[in-house]
Amino acid sequence: MALTRDVERVAVRAAQGPVAQLEAGCADRAAQRSERRGQSAGRAGSFISMLLSDYQSRSRATAVYPQSGDNILYPTLGLCGEAGEVAEKIKKMVRDDGGVLSDERRAALSKELGDVLWYVAQIATEADLDLDTIAGENLAKLLSRRDRNVLSGSGDDR
Repeated sequence: MALTRDVERVAVRAAQGPVAQLEAGCADRAAQRSERRGQSAGRAGSFISMLLSDYQSRSRATAVYPQSGDNILYPTLGLCGEAGEVAEKIKKMVRDDGGVLSDERRAALSKELGDVLWYVAQIATEADLDLDTIAGENLAKLLSRRDRNVLSGSGDDR
């Protein structure tokens, strides 16, 4: 029965655009994580669904840095620092926890990934780019590479 639903879901997704496929996949993974943990999706009462562009515009209210609105360098350097913190969490997971992602480390990783997302949103805003468009175009590019069997390799235009 579950396999039948999965097959039907794949068929429906094949007819959808890449952004809809991404959103449906994210919802499926969230539901699967909830089932594995025996919890409801997200933290109790705190799950908020939004478009990336909504996050981008709402996060701008917290963009307090020198020459905000005309300073792509500051959030770019911040992104580098936060990406390092994400790597640090994973390094400690490997070193201290035998490669197992504990609930405590998962929560810490989530916070760092949130910081990465914030900096990506600020860079996109500084460059006058829309995160929804970026995500959709990126997914379309990756799906095209998958379909052409060129996901591995190098070069932006493969």
